[in-house]
Amino acid sequence: MMTTRRQFLKVAGGIGLLTIIPRNVLGKGFIAPSDQLTKGIIGTGGMGCGHVNYAGTRLVAVCDVDKNHLANGLKLTTDKIAAYHDFRELIADKNVDIVHIATPPHWHGIMSVEAAKAGKDIWCEKPMTRTIGEGKRVMEAVAQYGRVFRLNTWFRFTDQFYGLGTPVKPLKKLVQSGLLGSPLKVTISKHTGFDWKFFWVGKEYLEPQPIPAELDYDFWLGPAPHKAYNAHRVHGTFRGYWDYDAGGLGDMGQHYIDPVQYLLGKDETSPVKVEVDAPQQHYDAAGTWRSITYTYEDGCQIVLWGGDFGDPNTPYISGPNGNVYKNFVCDIPDWEKKLADYPEPAPQVTDFLESVHTRKPFALNERNGFRSATIVNMGSTALRLNRTLHFDPVKLEFINDEEANRFLNQPMRAPWYI
Repeated sequence: MMTTRRQFLKVAGGIGLLTIIPRNVLGKGFIAPSDQLTKGIIGTGGMGCGHVNYAGTRLVAVCDVDKNHLANGLKLTTDKIAAYHDFRELIADKNVDIVHIATPPHWHGIMSVEAAKAGKDIWCEKPMTRTIGEGKRVMEAVAQYGRVFRLNTWFRFTDQFYGLGTPVKPLKKLVQSGLLGSPLKVTISKHTGFDWKFFWVGKEYLEPQPIPAELDYDFWLGPAPHKAYNAHRVHGTFRGYWDYDAGGLGDMGQHYIDPVQYLLGKDETSPVKVEVDAPQQHYDAAGTWRSITYTYEDGCQIVLWGGDFGDPNTPYISGPNGNVYKNFVCDIPDWEKKLADYPEPAPQVTDFLESVHTRKPFALNERNGFRSATIVNMGSTALRLNRTLHFDPVKLEFINDEEANRFLNQPMRAPWYI
């Protein structure tokens, strides 16, 4: 286990001497303070208050630009903890080992990079970043400063995949066995759970409203363009606006797409084409769509069906040699017997604290998380332009398409930059 500078200084200064006593002396289940990593949460709204209890950590700081949210964050523990209005102060706090970023996505890139520069490890909510360019910068910063990064969507390695009735691991084994053949098509729809939050869309005409006294709205906007305050633009409904996210695609897309990327073995690449079937989107408010189809260079496809669109009898995975349906039903004769002869998927580090202690990459990290976030961001760009786009997965840019490439980076409002 690597020792952080903060832990080293504590020991060197004679603080926490009891931490050198072996755990078995102190009793079963005892966690010595030196084994307990500390965390600070930026954004104590719904996500920030709902995903804080990961074992082996201790909350020491919270931050929010809404005074009411900040007060709720202080209630997450009975301990006395630090409270900040400015995220930069939390990141600079020497008592914080892990920065948990639970803000709207238009802040994820800036905060992740600043946390990495400050020597913090990072737990970031999905989507990883709101643009492809910001995702590239996060990858660079995490590598440059030797940090551990975790993206908070977990279906590639634990729990039953939404609505599908099976974890991803057996699907991964079946796909990598080659029994289904290639290329494969994976169809994600309401029939496999992809309807939750699909209709989280924006309102096209928002009347300006007075800014609540408890909210620093200018700081909430941060790098996003200044637009008049309306309650629907912030907090739980912010996802319906392109400046901060991408509607239901941005909110839930990475939850569904990341496991598919993993089971298809596409963690090191991206689709080369994205096609959309959708009405013209509003310039500000994200709307609904019928389908988004991604195609890889080898012909594999990911198809997203929105709302009630599509046929419920369509297999989840279809290949030249067979199909897979909900509840892990496969139509290949004797498939279970055949599959038993194939190796299990390679093990992954699925305990974030183990990653922090050993410095081994977490199962869903800044690199593969960037690739699944890129799929989401390719889709949002195609929706906003309402046309097919071609993408270079090496250069990470749209091919011969200046208009689409303007979406690779969001122009940031001064003084913010990444």
